[in-house]
Formats: sequence, structure tokens, C-alpha cells
Amino acid sequence: MDRHDKLGRPVPNWQPPPRPGPETLTGRACSLHRLRADDHAAALHRAFSDDDRTWDYMSYGPFASASRYHRWVREVAGGDDPFFYAVHDQGTGRLGGVASFLRIAPEAGSIEIGHIAFSPELQRTVAATEAIYLMMGWAFGAGYRRFEWKCNALNHASRRAAQRFGFSFEGVFRQADVMKGRNRDTAWFACIDQEWPALQTAFEAWLAPSNFDANGQQRERLGDLTALVRVAGDPTLR
Repeated sequence: MDRHDKLGRPVPNWQPPPRPGPETLTGRACSLHRLRADDHAAALHRAFSDDDRTWDYMSYGPFASASRYHRWVREVAGGDDPFFYAVHDQGTGRLGGVASFLRIAPEAGSIEIGHIAFSPELQRTVAATEAIYLMMGWAFGAGYRRFEWKCNALNHASRRAAQRFGFSFEGVFRQADVMKGRNRDTAWFACIDQEWPALQTAFEAWLAPSNFDANGQQRERLGDLTALVRVAGDPTLR
């Protein structure tokens, strides 16, 4: 092996991508809007009010009142890292969740998706999947090389979701944090720019109206389509 090969693959003409900035990302089933307390907090609090389990693995919440949630949204909505969106389900016409870009490192070409909180009504819908797809598409389209997903290692629903969306398992960071007075081991997942064209094809095939029958049941599962792209599965989910 040539000495230079041991130093890593060259990245010719590298230019850091822009930081997130679009006010709106729009698809067929959902649209994402830059989170604003006065526009979104009340409706989101109502959407979350039926299930406090939304906050089990978050460092914040549950919120005892709409005013407390409004205050939290006001505190985080103005920041650029995390950069929050509210998710609007175009089928129901209602707001159903939030998600954010975070740990944004343009100099490395790395960005993470997190703070994902989807209401029971939004979970397991086409709109929920499309929201993730829109954020992935923006990041890779802007020039990011690496798109990360991290979650509490005990949160098996999040780990299954990461794998379904095509993120490859990269390991568990033990005792990575203390959250609400409890230890947190963090499971790491990521996909990279070289994988995005195939993942994009998988998402578009799954999201296509032809993938759903007259009762709205999927014909092909997204996880089966993305399995062809993932380089490492999560061993806890076998």
C-alpha cells in the first residue's frame, strides 16, 4: 500500500456545505416549517397531550401545560443548532410533530437529525416517513457527506426506525450521558453521501402512490428496500 493511501481517501475540491436555512421543505404528504412558538406551539402541545411516552428518552418534557411547552418552543426555535422544524401532515391538515438538524459541522460535512417527536396520530404514517426523507434529501443535496442518527440505546423503537430509514449501525457509546438522572448509552447510526442515491431510490419507490393498495396498505416495506444499501445492521434487532 502506498504511504499516501494510509492517510485516507482524498476529497478533491472540498467545500463546506451551507448551514440549514430553508424556511419550508415540502413533499406530497407533509411539509416542514421552521418552528415558531406563536405559530405552532399550541397545536403541537395538543397533538402530544395524549401520550407522555413521547418524552421518555428526551432530555426535556413532558410538559404539564401549554404555556410551559410554548416557553420551551420559544427558547429553542430561534437557534441555528438545533435547527427545528414543525411537521404538518397534509392529509389531516394538522401539525403532528417536530424534528431538527443538530450537531451541524459544515467543515466536516456532517449533520445529524434528532429531537424527533411525532404525535401518536403522525407515527407510522406516510407523512412521518416523508418528513425524514425531506430532511435527508436537503442535507445531501446541500453537499453534506454524513447524516447521523443517535438515540438512547434502550430506545428500540428509535433503533428500528433508524435501520428502516437506511442508517447503518455504527456502535454504542457506553455511559455517554446522564439524562433525567439516569445513565444513557447512545446508539450511533449514519448514512453517507455515496449511499444516498440508492437510499433516495428506495424512499421514492416506497413513497410512490402505486406502493399502496386501495386500503392504504403498503405493498413493499421501506426496510426491505433500504436493507440493500445498509452496510451494517443493528445486531439487537435480529
